[in-house]
Amino acid sequence: MQTTFFKSLKGRLTINRKYLGSDFIAGLTVAIESIPDSMATALLAGISPLTGLYTMIVATPIGALFSSSMMMHISTTSAISLAVGSSLLGMPDEEKLQAVFMLAFMVGVIQIVLGVLKMGFLVRFVPFSVMTGFLNGVAVLIILGQVEDFTGYASAYSNKVAKALDTVLHINEASLPTLFVGLVTIGLIILLGKIKKISKFSLVLAMFLASALAALPALEMVTLVGDVTEVPNSLPGLVLPDFSLFFALLIPAFSISIIGLVQGAGISQSLPNPDGKFPDPSGDFFGQGMANLATSFFQGMPAGGSLSGTSLVISSGGKTRWANVFVGILIAIIILLFAGVVKMIAMPALAGLLIVVGFQTIKPVNIQSVWQTGMMPRAVMIITFLGTLVMPLQYAVLLGVAISIVLFIGQQANRVTLVELVPVQGGFPIEQPAPRKLTSHKITVLHAYGSLFYAGAKTLEENLPAAEDAKQAVVIFVLRGHDEFGSTMIGVLDRYIRTVQGNQGQVMIAGISESVRKQMENTGLLELIGQKNVFLVQAQWGAAGNQALQAAQDWLSTANQLKKSIE
Repeated sequence: MQTTFFKSLKGRLTINRKYLGSDFIAGLTVAIESIPDSMATALLAGISPLTGLYTMIVATPIGALFSSSMMMHISTTSAISLAVGSSLLGMPDEEKLQAVFMLAFMVGVIQIVLGVLKMGFLVRFVPFSVMTGFLNGVAVLIILGQVEDFTGYASAYSNKVAKALDTVLHINEASLPTLFVGLVTIGLIILLGKIKKISKFSLVLAMFLASALAALPALEMVTLVGDVTEVPNSLPGLVLPDFSLFFALLIPAFSISIIGLVQGAGISQSLPNPDGKFPDPSGDFFGQGMANLATSFFQGMPAGGSLSGTSLVISSGGKTRWANVFVGILIAIIILLFAGVVKMIAMPALAGLLIVVGFQTIKPVNIQSVWQTGMMPRAVMIITFLGTLVMPLQYAVLLGVAISIVLFIGQQANRVTLVELVPVQGGFPIEQPAPRKLTSHKITVLHAYGSLFYAGAKTLEENLPAAEDAKQAVVIFVLRGHDEFGSTMIGVLDRYIRTVQGNQGQVMIAGISESVRKQMENTGLLELIGQKNVFLVQAQWGAAGNQALQAAQDWLSTANQLKKSIE
């Protein structure tokens, strides 16, 4: 296994000279765009902008080398940053960075374990409606979270929605120079984005041009990055995570892992590798885990797959995973040589950039798709969206998943349909609604559609034909396709069999698997119904049911003859 792993890694480290130039250009493009973006997303978490840069230097190239997706861009993302910020609420400022490093470590370990255990299938349990509500809620939070840096008004409220409303009510107290630089940034991003030759660099150019305005005497009061944090012209040093924070960060770590993995899975499922094959989600779990584990030792924050970043790598000409490796290398070079320039970036320019990113993150098409799907997905999306706005993000995702599970169980319980199968000589049976009551001395063949677990079994029981007044009735349950019974279903059958048998009737079960027969034996249900009244599923459709029908006819004939002899 180790030999296979190292062979795979060696293959990924091999540089294809044919694509070296295009990978370098793509890496340079993404590196320039990622400098302000990574700094801004770190600010979303309420930590030093440098943490975002350090994450890109380490996590992006490491993730590129270990992920199954050849082009996946692993970096700081807005959703993860906001979740990290929620996890830090209430912590002293001096402990926040240590907590961030520890979060990255824990997220990395969780994702590596899930990848090694081939748990990529887990992403299917996070409904699209949950992620749509969550990601659009995050988009709104991104916008609202920039209000203070964008306007210069410091609200006393901590919740972003309340802070935004408070700012609107006190807009007369906003700093006009700060607001001017922010508005100019947005205007420049829109204007430059329409110029085809430089549209890829519109975010970077707009941020630097708007920041240059802060050098004017009338705007000298505008806050710069250098006023908020130190920007050393050096690479991140080695640090050890604070393991004493393990238990305090356990739930946030799992939640952030889920966010990162679902974002990465979205890339895996929508962007195939250059060979046309879709990546293995479990391999991407592992790659993201390695990226987070590595960055935790070099002053980085949790990172994840970025769909927008991946799209930019591809649109910029990237052909192999080395495009993302170059991103990390080039950001490191820029920090070493141009740290003074980074200090001069205006905070309202960063805020304006993030507001644009927030609006771009809103996906009306996805909202419309979920809305038109049905009432349950719509409710899950709305609840998750509102939860994202008013509660810590690590709990909002879990809330959405929990609600979707509860609603799914309720929906499945209500979807249980019981029908009667009326035999047809030489053909398939006719399906009709199940009778409300059993008829004495008559065979009734029943088939159930839907889940028979938990509430579904109770729904089935409520729809079973009443058996209290029927004498010598025979009921055949055709249960092909139901490979396991829950304890609730066992109880339902137990009660119904006793009721029918109490009126000198008989119950037979056809089409069950050997595992169900074993369940019936272990629970005593097989002894109650009788081994001869249970018919295992066969390869030919209807064979078990026909055997049960013949046995029922024989039983009923014998019972009628016995009745006549007594009379």
